[in-house]
Amino acid sequence: MRSLKSIGAGLTLSVVFLLATDAKAQGTPEATRAKQLLHNAVTYYRDQGDAALAAFSRQGEFIDGEHYVFVVDTHGTMLASGGSSAVLIGRDVSNALEPELRRAFQQALAAPENGRINTAEYRWMNVRDGRVERKQVYYQRYKDRIIAVGVYLPRATPEQAQGLLVKATSALETDPKSLIKAINGLSADYREDDLYVFVVDLSSQRYVAHGYNPRLLGVDFGTIHDSDGKPVGAPILALMSKSNTAEFDYRWKNPVTSKVEDKHALVSKVGHYILAVGYYQNPR
Repeated sequence: MRSLKSIGAGLTLSVVFLLATDAKAQGTPEATRAKQLLHNAVTYYRDQGDAALAAFSRQGEFIDGEHYVFVVDTHGTMLASGGSSAVLIGRDVSNALEPELRRAFQQALAAPENGRINTAEYRWMNVRDGRVERKQVYYQRYKDRIIAVGVYLPRATPEQAQGLLVKATSALETDPKSLIKAINGLSADYREDDLYVFVVDLSSQRYVAHGYNPRLLGVDFGTIHDSDGKPVGAPILALMSKSNTAEFDYRWKNPVTSKVEDKHALVSKVGHYILAVGYYQNPR
C-alpha cells in the first residue's frame, strides 16, 4: 500500500495556493466548465451543508469529464473528492507535504472568506495515464470549507519546450549514448507534461530515440508525414541541411490528451544528430 507521503508527492496539493496563474488558461472552454462546476458546488453546499460532501465524492452531477470537486477544511483535512484525491478523505493533507511547504499551506487555509473565486496552478497525478501534470485550480472559501475544481493543463509552454531542448542539446554534446538511452527509457529528465524529445541520426536519417513512441525507432525520418498527410521528416531534413536550428509546424498526437493537435517543433543539430522538442498549441 502506498504511504500518505508517497501519495502526496504525486498530488502536491500545497502548490494550489502558492503559484501564479496563466491568464490565457482562464479563458478556455475547460476553465469555463470548471468555474461553472465550482459555482454549482458552492451553491449546493450552501443549501445542503456537509450533506453535500457525499454528493461531491460519488459519480454524478459533480463530475464533468476530468473535472471534479474536492473540499478541504481550514485545518487541512480532505473532506470530499470525486477524483484521485479521494484516497486522502479524512486525512490531514498537510501531512503529505514537505516541511518547507506546510507552513505556506496553513497560511492559505487561514485566509479570510471573501466570496471570490481564487485560482492558481499546481501539479497533480492524472490517474488516466499515471503522470504528474500541470493543473489549474479554481477554489472558493465558504465558512471553514475550501471548495475547489481543477483543470488539467496538458499543453506545455514554448518556454518549457525551449528549456527542454537546451537541456537535451547539452546532454547530446556531452554523452550522446547516455541521452539516447535516457530518452528511450522514458526518463523524467526528458519528459515534461506533453513535451518529449526525439533524435534522428543524420548518417542514416533514422530515428534513434523517441520519448513517446518507441515504434518509430529505426524508421526513416524522411518518410514521416503528419496526421493530415503533410510531409514532416523530409522538410525538416532539408532545413537542417542549411542550418543548425529550425522550426516546423505540423499536426501530431498529443500524448496527454490523446488527440491530434497543432504542434510547433524546435529543432537543433549537434554533430551528425538532430534533436527536436515540440509544443502543442491551442486546439482548432
